[in-house]
Amino acid sequence: MFNKLIAATLPYMPKKLVWIFSKRYIAGETIEEAINASKELNKEGIKVTVDLLGEFIEDLSQATENKEAYLNIIEAFQENKIDGNYSVKPTFFGLLIDEEVCYQNIRTVVAKAAEYDNFVRVDMEDSLCVDREIKLFRRLKAEFPNNVGLVVQAYLKRTLDDLSNMMDMQNGSSKLNYRLCKGIYVEPAEIAYKKYEKVNENFIKGLEFMFQNDVYPGIATHDKNVVEPAFELIKKYNVPKDKYEFQMLYGVTPELRKMITDKGHSMRVYVPFGKDWFGYSTRRLKENPKMAMLIIKALFNRG
Repeated sequence: MFNKLIAATLPYMPKKLVWIFSKRYIAGETIEEAINASKELNKEGIKVTVDLLGEFIEDLSQATENKEAYLNIIEAFQENKIDGNYSVKPTFFGLLIDEEVCYQNIRTVVAKAAEYDNFVRVDMEDSLCVDREIKLFRRLKAEFPNNVGLVVQAYLKRTLDDLSNMMDMQNGSSKLNYRLCKGIYVEPAEIAYKKYEKVNENFIKGLEFMFQNDVYPGIATHDKNVVEPAFELIKKYNVPKDKYEFQMLYGVTPELRKMITDKGHSMRVYVPFGKDWFGYSTRRLKENPKMAMLIIKALFNRG
């Protein structure tokens, strides 16, 4: 009840108060702030993936604006020689309004990244979007085989089947590239694992499938109980260090991040920024009220 109360009242709290915890996990509102944060990470030998905050738009004019914003982001990050790529949420480009318009918008973004031999990751959203986003990824992958990847979520019971079903896109010159994460959206027990141990188990199964099939994984976790088994799989399959990477959110578990990089593993940090930081923060809580206690702790303990 406490978590739900915090989640319900957060949207009505002063933005300055919400920013106290949000600023640790969001690079800022502007491209310049995102570039500066990315440069600092690059200095540590850490790559980035950049995300302009926002999702679930209400009209297609917003989708056009978001497409243009991403084109500007790509130009700015290339000009500043940032070692990083880009993450996009399909609902930010109109997925739930018009799938074809969404595809054309994201295709334009991927084409711009491809001009610089760069890469765009299609984020996975809630279960309503999964089939649409796999379809979108298939279309983009067919045209840009080395410039686009997808996110898969370990808590969904369907994920191992999805991984298997998408292997038809893998060939010698075009490897599949996935970010494997646990997943944050609240889904029914019929389609999603609810127990911590089961989600972790499915995560490791998905990672092992990728190593067995020469798929490039972005191992996206802040959980040491997932990191250690991942180390074991890397050793078991003798995976070269250029065939995988670890990924983390900006500002989250910096001590664990350092432990991973100190062992010589590649790391990429997800750098979110934009004027919708307040909406992003409040939506995350509405989707998963259990995060409320983590946020309260974050006010007092950065790790």
